[in-house]
Amino acid sequence: MHEGCSGSFEDGRGVVDKIRMMGFASQPLPMPMDVDCRDCGETFSMELFETACPACGSVHGVTPCHAFDPANVASAGKGY
Repeated sequence: MHEGCSGSFEDGRGVVDKIRMMGFASQPLPMPMDVDCRDCGETFSMELFETACPACGSVHGVTPCHAFDPANVASAGKGY
């Protein structure tokens, strides 16, 4: 069920599951953003709604409504 921009998620896996379900995971962000990996701390460029940290493989995701602020990026964990 689509909840628009008001949806809330229990954790990063919920965010990634939602963007996968909506078909956004492999689509480009409106603007790439630099993100600090929530697991290893390395900074990487996030260009897709779902992106794995190149240093440790932790999967990060952000919903389309919140894709303009790195603070909204959530980690689903390594290899998710």
